[in-house]
Amino acid sequence: MEERQFRNAMGRFATGITVVSLEYNNEIMAMTVNAFMSVSLSPKLIAISIDEKAKMYSKLGEVNEFGISILSSNQKDFSKIFAKQVESKEQIPFISLDGVPVLQEALAALSCRIVNSLKAGDHIVYIGEVTQYTTREVEPIIFFNGKYRYLK
Repeated sequence: MEERQFRNAMGRFATGITVVSLEYNNEIMAMTVNAFMSVSLSPKLIAISIDEKAKMYSKLGEVNEFGISILSSNQKDFSKIFAKQVESKEQIPFISLDGVPVLQEALAALSCRIVNSLKAGDHIVYIGEVTQYTTREVEPIIFFNGKYRYLK
């Protein structure tokens, strides 16, 4: 099975788009991640999967906490910026949620503390316990078959 074919098959799964963020040495780092899921309601756990080539890969284990911003329909540019597809010279609107950076005006934002991790191929899966969250009543943006999509 070729890697590209497998990637195309996985692209058939429609996902929301998240930005994972953390503060490291007084600097905010963020990256676009669509490998995100809810794991448990009690306790409140989520999972993210990070490629070992990502700059954030080793930093997450060092800081032990991170933010998740679930993007709304008007935040497509943030997805591209943090996926390193486009550059931005403008100030990115982060706010603090329980001490971790999250994107202002996200559809939902979570602050998480790492409780477990698992090496999985060329990724590491981090399990985070949600320490605080916020939500907004706006429309999401989703990703399907290599394209951004909207529900309306």
